[in-house]
Amino acid sequence: MARNIYEDIRDLIFRDVMNKRVIAILRVDGDGILAGMERLKNRAKEIGLRVLKALPSGAEVRKGDIIAVIEGNPKQIAIAEDLLIGIIAKASGVATAARKAVELAKGKIRVVCGAWKKMPIEIKELLREAIAIGGAGIRIIDKPFVYLDKNYVRIFGGIKNTLEAVKGIENRLKVIQVRGETKDIVEEAIEAVRYGANIIMIDTGDLSHIERVSKALRERGLRNKVLLAFGGNIKLEHIPILAEKDVDIIDVGREIIDAPLLDMKLDVIVVENSSPKNS
Repeated sequence: MARNIYEDIRDLIFRDVMNKRVIAILRVDGDGILAGMERLKNRAKEIGLRVLKALPSGAEVRKGDIIAVIEGNPKQIAIAEDLLIGIIAKASGVATAARKAVELAKGKIRVVCGAWKKMPIEIKELLREAIAIGGAGIRIIDKPFVYLDKNYVRIFGGIKNTLEAVKGIENRLKVIQVRGETKDIVEEAIEAVRYGANIIMIDTGDLSHIERVSKALRERGLRNKVLLAFGGNIKLEHIPILAEKDVDIIDVGREIIDAPLLDMKLDVIVVENSSPKNS
């Protein structure tokens, strides 16, 4: 027989008070944006808790705000403290960082975070949701596209050959990384536009590459044929600077996906003996 995952030492600890009715509040200990709240409610119900109140994902909260009120027996409340905070604390931290990045961009450039793709499969969907709730994109562009990273370029031996290999793929934009591996990065960018790239990802983290590539494309009348994206260890403090550059999209990875948890705590506020059922 499979062991119930909730059979643990708490059965012994609470054996004499299991009939008590306990109400607890979950509050934040910092400012931020909530994410994962539907998952929290679903898990609470699986534990057997009643959710008396829960703010929605996307809600802006301040330190001390109550974000959920739950009711259950002592064991269920103890389990909730172990499980529920973990469902939303990381996601809310990511959503908060994504919102900050978008605010710093001031609508001048598109902010995306593709780093969720490198996370364990068990949390990928949660992180995608959190990034989107924060207002950042989870993909470099919302239209269908094919992404040709440095390894494709290495396999095909250059920018031209890589784009030639996918020219028969219709109804998908062509996004290609340029890193200055096969030629000077400016030459790679020019070649990319001439052979059908729709988006060029300057994936070097070097801000001077934006200026060099942009200038070269404008001098040749090619800048309006392509979107420029930029990535590579972008910090939040870099975003206002990037917002003034000739770039359309920035990919902010670790600063969003590695954001700290939004601090939370669960406190019991009411303990009552359950009323006997009417016969």
